Amino acid sequence: MQRFCIIFKFSIMPRKPRESSGTGIYHVMLRGINRQDIFDDTEDYWTFIKMMSAVPCYIYAYCLMPNHVHLLIAEKSLKVGEVVKSIASCYVPYYNKKYGRIGHLLQDRFKSEPCNDSGYFLTLFRYIHQNPVKAGLVKTAKDYSRIPTPH
Repeated sequence: MQRFCIIFKFSIMPRKPRESSGTGIYHVMLRGINRQDIFDDTEDYWTFIKMMSAVPCYIYAYCLMPNHVHLLIAEKSLKVGEVVKSIASCYVPYYNKKYGRIGHLLQDRFKSEPCNDSGYFLTLFRYIHQNPVKAGLVKTAKDYSRIPTPH
């Protein structure tokens, strides 16, 4: 009996370029690989905030959840991709060294949405601060500390 092997040729499309913001403002989302936690204790949250604060960008809002991050940022001297790369390239080695792990911590390419008007800016601002409520971590946004206690 003969065995036949069918080879499929897949055309791999290059990824779509990131949509630019006319205002330089973006909603950025980073998620742990396989939705795993990326913050295991309070020191991890503080370290991420320190690293984020050292990058030249305007931070309008942020929400650090156990397994993902939301940022509302505006570009300064760096483009959005360079901002995220600067944060991730510092935080991931810190986390991996601290917990004796290797490999990826963050899932895929980060996601971003351009914010081109004030109405959408306010929508994003509210969405980011309501994220812990929608996730069921707290009853109201004011109950969620900027440095949450790990669960």
